[in-house]
Amino acid sequence: MPDIVITEFMDAPSVARLAERFDTVYDPGLAERAERIPRLLARARALVVRNRTSVTDELLAEAPRLRIVGRLGVNLDNIDLAAAEARGVTVVPAVGTGDDSVAEYVVAMVLHLLRGAYAATGEVAGGAWPRTRLIGREASGKTLGLVGYGAVARKTAARARALGMTIAAFDPFVPAGDPAWGDATRAETLPALLAAADAVSLHVPLTEATRHLVDAAALSAMRPDAVLINAARGGVVDEAALAGALRAGTIAGAALDVFEVEPLPRSAGAVFADCPNLVLTPHIAGVTEESNARIGAMIANAVISSLEGNA
Repeated sequence: MPDIVITEFMDAPSVARLAERFDTVYDPGLAERAERIPRLLARARALVVRNRTSVTDELLAEAPRLRIVGRLGVNLDNIDLAAAEARGVTVVPAVGTGDDSVAEYVVAMVLHLLRGAYAATGEVAGGAWPRTRLIGREASGKTLGLVGYGAVARKTAARARALGMTIAAFDPFVPAGDPAWGDATRAETLPALLAAADAVSLHVPLTEATRHLVDAAALSAMRPDAVLINAARGGVVDEAALAGALRAGTIAGAALDVFEVEPLPRSAGAVFADCPNLVLTPHIAGVTEESNARIGAMIANAVISSLEGNA
């Protein structure tokens, strides 16, 4: 039976480092075959997951020797933290490793949605020449509104400033006098931020307080020429309300990298049919070749330290 079980994709060098030291099962498809995981954990001392493996109290009960759960990412809503703590299992997320990737994704989506000209390949190749219709807007001089002003939002802000954008943010957990605000404008309320921004990017975890934070009312507070990006967590945006707002022209565009149900099933995805100026991506904002290597290295180091340090 293995010492380490890895249930989702991890970069090859990090898997190789673990396999050199310990009996390791690496099967990135195990998240879709969850019924096979408990048997593999009978003698395992480490479990490595991303966001599609549910680490419940019931699963932890099948792993009496487990010492560490490595999360190849940041958000921990798929892991029962209280159950892990009660069983003496350390949970280690890959904090900070995907921040640059997410920040670049957000800025790229802002540019894409404001310009509105980058999906015309088929038309142009087919002989059309829609120049007038595809006259878009520059990011320079526009306001980027950030909902949440943690590490990723601040890296996003730095990149947006380099393009000439003004930064505003709403985050009640960052006090007004905090030096982190720098030259960013601190919005007192979420509606105030939404009303002021040309582009809105979400940077909050999914909690009871943030579920459907961006609902029909919030979308109606946005400007009709504004765009929305969510690379934070699915469920923060009311997807049906967003689809309605795009069709009605309440907002001008949106990019979603995360969804309430993942992978997004065809039935749920149907709500977005015929929505204009919409980009959907498969929870990939924080995963690049570079970030994947950083994530894997951090979690491999944590697993090695845990298993070799307490052998």
